[in-house]
Amino acid sequence: MIDFRYHIVSIVAVFLALAVGIVLGSTALQGDTLSVLESTSNYLRSQLTTAQTQREAFAAQAGAANSFLQTSESLILGDGRLLAGHKILLVTEPGAPDAVTTGVKTAAADAGAAVTGEVELQPSFNDLSGANVATLSSINSSLAAGSGTVLAAGTSPQTTSQQDAAQLIGTAVLEKQQPQPNQNQRSQQNQAGQSAASAQTLLNDYVQAGYITTTGSPSDRADLVVIIAPGGAPADGANDPLNQVLVAVAQEFAGDSAVTVVAEDTASSGQPGSALSVLRSASVSSQVSTIDNADMTQGQITVMQAIATQLAGGHPSSYGISGAAVSPAPAPTPSLDPTTGTQPTGQPSTSGNNGKQVKKK
Repeated sequence: MIDFRYHIVSIVAVFLALAVGIVLGSTALQGDTLSVLESTSNYLRSQLTTAQTQREAFAAQAGAANSFLQTSESLILGDGRLLAGHKILLVTEPGAPDAVTTGVKTAAADAGAAVTGEVELQPSFNDLSGANVATLSSINSSLAAGSGTVLAAGTSPQTTSQQDAAQLIGTAVLEKQQPQPNQNQRSQQNQAGQSAASAQTLLNDYVQAGYITTTGSPSDRADLVVIIAPGGAPADGANDPLNQVLVAVAQEFAGDSAVTVVAEDTASSGQPGSALSVLRSASVSSQVSTIDNADMTQGQITVMQAIATQLAGGHPSSYGISGAAVSPAPAPTPSLDPTTGTQPTGQPSTSGNNGKQVKKK
């Protein structure tokens, strides 16, 4: 039988071995261990310095490229000829970045398009709760009856009221387009535009109810629409009310305008659940072009080029930095010079088939 003293000796032996190991580790092995740690630290510090240097170089290159585009933007967009004679309505979602809105306005002016005004959708417009939908539906029905507008069935039951509102707003702010072969039935049922006074009254009803705010003169009918998506990505992704409503609104305006494009900032680009990622996976992607770097000068130029491409008969596409074409290729040719009636020299004309070049006769 093992007595108690044996247990005591065993425990002491274990702790003694542990103590000896600690002493040896902190003395005999100390030099090698510290040497390895110092070597690793120096290597990581070197790698960090290299990465910082590369980042600064890339940032400098991007800054130089952006500065060049800023000084060349007007020339790239035809010195006011690319979209001469066209009018653009800006539609902003809650949380739309100011950098995108401001940049698109500048690019529109350089392309020769007039921005008639802005319709800013408010958070209540994206509210899909029963009480809010009932209120919006009541306003829609009243305005439709007063204007003689036939409200067609929405493309999604969840967002029918928002799409009805977009249809009615479209009658107030957009030129009526002739039905095109690819337009849906809902678009073809829209009524002719209202008078300026009636249009403003309609907009005011939505403003007073807290669904939209307006700036400028949106009732001065535009034929083009640029929708500016919110920054970031909602947690619910495609199921988020904001994204569901954006798809419905884009669908409606795409049918009521000559061209509708949707723009987003680079911070949102590529994020799962961002507005453009949802829009690009929806059926409406065949009707609208999307640009995911519109907070940059390059993206703002692309917004105008995408519009010009579609006006020339090209197809909607995805542009930007997230798995998309950088810009239409070749870039659309500016419209005829208003003073000479001729095409700008040295630039090829483009066809409507995705911007492919057509030989001059």
